[in-house]
This record gives sequence, structure tokens and C-alpha cells, in this order.
Amino acid sequence: MKSNSVLILGCGDLGARTGALLMAQGWQIAGVRRDIARLPAAFEGYAADYTKPGSLDFLADLRPDWVLTTCNPTARSVAGYKAGFAGATANLLAGLGEHRPRHIIAVTSTRVFAERQGGWVEENSPLATDDPRAAAMIEAEQLLLTSGHAVSLVRFAGIYGASGGRLLARVAAGELCSPQPVRYSNRIHRDDCAGFLAHLLQRSAAGEALQPVYIGVDNAPVPQYEVETWLAGKLGVEAAARSSAGGLDPSAGRSASGHKRCRNRALRNSGYQLRYPDYRSGYGAVLQGR
Repeated sequence: MKSNSVLILGCGDLGARTGALLMAQGWQIAGVRRDIARLPAAFEGYAADYTKPGSLDFLADLRPDWVLTTCNPTARSVAGYKAGFAGATANLLAGLGEHRPRHIIAVTSTRVFAERQGGWVEENSPLATDDPRAAAMIEAEQLLLTSGHAVSLVRFAGIYGASGGRLLARVAAGELCSPQPVRYSNRIHRDDCAGFLAHLLQRSAAGEALQPVYIGVDNAPVPQYEVETWLAGKLGVEAAARSSAGGLDPSAGRSASGHKRCRNRALRNSGYQLRYPDYRSGYGAVLQGR
């Protein structure tokens, strides 16, 4: 591949958005996914199932300058997380062989952090030890960090931006989470996800040293009920409908991944300027596009 080339593994919506930003700056973009017909036409496409051993053996000959992984679990099961993260990472490293990209950036999740009681977490906060799905992501992270490659992890939380998201549909129906007990939530608009990933790759290309771990969230972790009541007001939901909807709590069943407040110090120190620094600006843009 030509100079300033990036290979995006698992190139879905996030990868496509990031690649488009880089292509506008003259980068060459290669996307790997099972169905390359869904890639942007200007991308160089490689059809592969990254969960299968040997599927990425072409990477050593392709020799991309940078690699961005945007992998996903193949299913919501523990096995699906293992295949989509740990398995895919092992296949990536095997496929690269002796080739050393200038940097590998891997997207994971703030689910890997141990905190569950609403406390603050930073890049070096303790990791979960009792969540097997988080463990699959942590295994993938450790494979990269101990591989000898130059690696940065970007742990995103609460990616949003689609006009038809489930949260908006639920709030529009008057189904809000309970205000008590307070449960904090973290989020980041998908445009800022792509913008931040492109920013890191461009900084790497400029010779800047990247941090090993970044937390990808906006500047405002807040109680989930605050977000939902604000959205209800914007959607014109009747005040009588602003209830806990019979005790509905969207966080129920997700205690392993929720209720923490994430600081984005490394993101801000990188020089990236968030387009949507809080839920009001981000969801305001989403609602305008409805």
C-alpha cells in the first residue's frame, strides 16, 4: 500500500466514517469486512472473516502503514465476545507476521473497567475481573499491548448518533428510567468517535507519540435520568408520561458495563476538540436530523 495507508479491520459505520475523514486528507484506505459491497466505493476492499484463523494472512504482503481495528462481538454471548475480540486480535497479529505497522489503534469499550458504583475512572483505573465479556476484550487488549507493536487502545462508551436509536424511541414512548437510584451514563457522538480516531492517526503520521490508552467519551458524564428527561422535553412527551414506566430501568441487566463516570483527560490532552462536548449538543444535532 502507498504511504499514509491505513487498514481498517471490521470496517463498519465507525470505520467508514473514520476512513472518509482520512481519505479527505489524502490517505489510502483499505477496509476489511465479510461483505465488501457495503464499503464506501473509494475504499480498497478485502473480504475476510476476521474471526477465522488464517483469514488475515494477506496483511503481511499488504504492509499497511497503520492498522485500525473496529471489531465487534459475533454474538452477545461470551463466546461471541471471545471470537470478535480475542480471536480476531490473535488472527490480526498472525496475519501481520513480521510486518510492523507504524501504529495499531484498537477500539474497545469502557466496559473493561471494574468500577460499577458510579465512581470516576481514568485510563489507568482497575479492570474488571468478574465479567467474562469484559475479560474477552481485556484479553484482546493484552495481546496487542504485549505484541511488540506500537499500540493504542481507545475505549469508547455509549456511542450514539443515529436518528432511529432505541433510546430515542423509548423516550418518545414515555418510557423513562427511574430517577432513583442514580445511575451515571457516559456517551460520545459517532462523529466524534470517527473524528478522534482520525485525529490520532494524523498525529501519529506527524510523528507524535500516542498514549497507550484513551477513554473516548464526551465531557459530561451525567445521570441517565437527566438525559432522558431532557430528551422527553425536546420530543414533546407529556409530563404525565415522564415516569419510571412501571420501574423500567434501561440499565437493568447491564450492571457489568454501567454506572461509572469516565474522564476523558487523555483525549483532551491530545488536542482533539469535541464537536459535541455534552449530550445536549449531541442529541440536539440528532434531533435536528430527524
